[in-house]
Amino acid sequence: MAHRQRRRRRPSGPTQVTARLAIPFVGDLTGTWEPADAERSAAWELYLELVTRVSVEELDPEEGFLREALSSLYTFFTTTREILRRYGPDVAPPLSPGHVSFGVLAVTVLNRVLRPLLAQWHPRLTAYESQRPEGHDPVAWEREWEQADILRAQLTEVRRTLVSLARTLQEVANVSDLIDLPAPRPPRAPEGAPPPAAPEGQ
Repeated sequence: MAHRQRRRRRPSGPTQVTARLAIPFVGDLTGTWEPADAERSAAWELYLELVTRVSVEELDPEEGFLREALSSLYTFFTTTREILRRYGPDVAPPLSPGHVSFGVLAVTVLNRVLRPLLAQWHPRLTAYESQRPEGHDPVAWEREWEQADILRAQLTEVRRTLVSLARTLQEVANVSDLIDLPAPRPPRAPEGAPPPAAPEGQ
């Protein structure tokens, strides 16, 4: 029996969007983006990477793990470069003033946002981790670090930039919101089923 091949969805979406990125401690990058099909496909891939990583999640002071956040950003850096290589020059065409492309946005985030953060904080955190006494819980040790709050604040700033990038990629890729997903509802009882029994003593 022959298997019918599933047709791949052709990239579609707006012909023009306004992209705006707030670069921490530097300023804003704003421009008009007129995406080609290759850029729409690349936008979907990078969007998926962003929404499935720690990079766009709030880092709760009591639950967040700084090492995990830095590691996630490091691997995102590598993955973004792989996407740029895979799609090639089609995602970085020559542009007129006031315009941006997938390549411009992606490389700006890598070089102006992630690279400075990782270059400064990866070695600092590594040096502190190397001093952890044997048998000391690594999470507890990290939270005792005197620079933890500074790094946490900078990660929050970077997160804002990545979320704004993700929103622009979502618009260009013409896909649904995968960042602010609705909370699951509790399951409904089947029709005709008896109501749950009240706890004893009530």
